[in-house]
Amino acid sequence: MFDFQDFGFDSASDGSADASPPSTGPYIPEASECMRCGMCVSTCPTFRLFQVDEQTPRRRVRTIAKILADDAGVGVEELAQLNDCVQCRTCETVCPSRMSYGTLFDRAQAKLRATARPSWLARLGLRLIERKHARALLLPFVTLYLRSGLQKPLRASGLLAKLGLGAAEALVCEPSLVGMAGIYPVERRIKYRGRVALFTGCLAEHFDRPVQVAGIKLLNRLGYEVVVPEEQGCCGAIHQHNGLPAESMMEANIAAFYALEVEAVIYSASGCGAMLTEYQGGDSETSGWFTKHLIDINEFLLAHWPEDLQLAASNLNVAVHEPCSQRNVLKNSQSVYALLRKIPGVNLEALADNQLCCGAGGTYMLSHPENAESLRAAKRLAMAGSGADVVVSANFGCGFYLNAGQPAGSRVVHPLQLLADRI
Repeated sequence: MFDFQDFGFDSASDGSADASPPSTGPYIPEASECMRCGMCVSTCPTFRLFQVDEQTPRRRVRTIAKILADDAGVGVEELAQLNDCVQCRTCETVCPSRMSYGTLFDRAQAKLRATARPSWLARLGLRLIERKHARALLLPFVTLYLRSGLQKPLRASGLLAKLGLGAAEALVCEPSLVGMAGIYPVERRIKYRGRVALFTGCLAEHFDRPVQVAGIKLLNRLGYEVVVPEEQGCCGAIHQHNGLPAESMMEANIAAFYALEVEAVIYSASGCGAMLTEYQGGDSETSGWFTKHLIDINEFLLAHWPEDLQLAASNLNVAVHEPCSQRNVLKNSQSVYALLRKIPGVNLEALADNQLCCGAGGTYMLSHPENAESLRAAKRLAMAGSGADVVVSANFGCGFYLNAGQPAGSRVVHPLQLLADRI
């Protein structure tokens, strides 16, 4: 048994699951409590895949305990099973002891990373994510490769697999090479209501441009001028979940938005939002301002929708895929349903097995391609069985992964795109 106070958290004095959370942070029980109920087992996507107890949160917490509290060695198999976690955090939503699994997982990864260097490929990917200008220099070559006709022979050669690039290459699609404008003003015919800033992220800035354009169109139509600061960068989630420091990226983003005179900092990808909402540290005034002004675009549009703005009617059958980041961290899935009901005549339904991760999981689709593909196949099966005309998802990562290799007619779209098309 070990005490999670060693991790910097308070624990309830009686150790009971129904004790009130302390004011200093989330309540995290002792590991022995976590092992008893098993409520997290059936909700865990990797347990669904492997059907063994070693692939459950309760067993992973035992491994995390060895790393953080006992400072004990962890076997190769234990470490592999820990890293099989897709970090969906569904276990947190069902744990009666309110285990902050995501926090513990990130801390364990950080401690492990202190003694284990990432592969050259991982280092390159992380560097490109972190460095905006280096990424911009590479993207034209991605476009050239996709248009050159080299894909088919290169895949057949087996070279991509030998270099460890097979999973990444299978996901590649054409990026947007044109930068975004710094300011998107409101048309003169529309009443000006204020000024907001848009968080674009790292990969989403290039590979999710249609969604960002749709979001800007909607915000402008509601009367809000949109600012897109050049100084912003990656939210830091990929680094943090891989045990690497993300503080410099957090501080840079906070500073970039704090310098603006805006009413809100808006994000359109729930995966980024899940990280942005957990920004802490640094200067308390600026970080506090950032947290206070941060909001999901679906929630912002819903709260500021004018009564006289009517959308074109539609009889589309729409299935809503709820990303893990939205269901389990932000807990605001219902805002998408409420916003889409602004479209007269639309038929909405929740996608079956919404609690099951699609497999994207940040970099999980690259680090664990076989596991991710099995989860994606199950999600695609649910999509096909829904009978929906279109499936929507409010997270870039989910849509990006589910759309890879799919024909245009069966692609997942962001709810913003449905709304913007009907103005």
